[in-house]
Amino acid sequence: MTYNKRMYELYPYFTNDGSVGLFSYEADDIYHSTLGAFTEAYEKFVLPINLKSYMQKKTDFKILDICFGIGYNTKSFLNEFYKILYNEEIYTDNKNINYNDKIDANNKKYKLYIHAVDTDKILANLSPFFKTAKNNSKINKIDFKNEKIEQLLSESSYVKYELQTEINFILLNKLINNIDSQTEEILFSKDYSKFFDKDLINFYKFLKKNNDKYTPAAGLNTFLHNIYYRYTSKSNKIALKDLETADIDFDLSINDARQVISKDKKIYDFIFLDAFTPSKCPCLWTVDFFKQLYNRLNDDGMILTYSNSAAVRNAFLTAGFFVGKIYCSSYNKYTGTLAVKNKSLIKNELSQYDLGLTTTKAGIFYRDETLTASNEAILEAHKADVENSNLLSSSQFIKRYGRKK
Repeated sequence: MTYNKRMYELYPYFTNDGSVGLFSYEADDIYHSTLGAFTEAYEKFVLPINLKSYMQKKTDFKILDICFGIGYNTKSFLNEFYKILYNEEIYTDNKNINYNDKIDANNKKYKLYIHAVDTDKILANLSPFFKTAKNNSKINKIDFKNEKIEQLLSESSYVKYELQTEINFILLNKLINNIDSQTEEILFSKDYSKFFDKDLINFYKFLKKNNDKYTPAAGLNTFLHNIYYRYTSKSNKIALKDLETADIDFDLSINDARQVISKDKKIYDFIFLDAFTPSKCPCLWTVDFFKQLYNRLNDDGMILTYSNSAAVRNAFLTAGFFVGKIYCSSYNKYTGTLAVKNKSLIKNELSQYDLGLTTTKAGIFYRDETLTASNEAILEAHKADVENSNLLSSSQFIKRYGRKK
């Protein structure tokens, strides 16, 4: 693939579950697991919630998605939400999905508020268009050279979860008025065409052409009369039904998450923290930022993150949270961290070994008292804290107490 340096640069590749992953040259890091971008979101951020138990108790949910990116965590949440609502299995081996079934026994009306936060407006606006979790025999072929990614993609392809097409239509309905010429330049580029859903692009073009000022109801109703897009029309009928059964409010904030949270007064049920690793983006892993999140979390809410870092866990503990681990049955290992105010929500508590690591140099957390420091300044201060500490190093701890079983 030849990339046009004059426009916004995007480095996509297909992960091993068929969904699109992205590489950031600026951070020298991947946005998503090469094992499967959609699978990772499902298993690290959504399944640990046990959403069905929450839906049996309440009908109003607020979700904060920090580092929204291309929206996999939000998409996974909505996908799971509607599967539960329609009493359907989330796995792809269930081929008999019937969206005409009764919504639920109590005929509840749900209300969702999703606040997505990111610093990359173009990437967020592109989120509805990316192909997701489709079987593809050429899944491991990528279009730019990166040895690390090529090696990780040597695993065989595997699709366990499937994102329903209507989820992307719902997301597009919420974002369409934000899409600008810069986003369209990427969206309509032949360089990236294999990574975007053609039907959704055609839908977007049709709406922009036929609506001077877009409104979801008018746009969808007009669209349903256009027989040229029969496949897309079917997806939108389902999307309309979904929107009738749940009131979804979606806000996108393009700004530093620290500043967004400091001004936000809402209390959230679920917070997805999906920033780059602390060594790349320490500003969103500091004890001071976590204290802000503590004030924004419902008493029975959850913060979920992929990080197993002792420094991150110690920061959560110091900020006042109870902290547990996220277990992934697919990999038979712990793949993340859960922070809550209600200890009874923790299924997998930190072991004595885990807690011991938080008392070593590895557990020294990042600091940002003003919530304005640069990543470089935070890293420099953290380096000094570690060098000046008399705590055991993690290697000394392991030597003294043995490795975790």
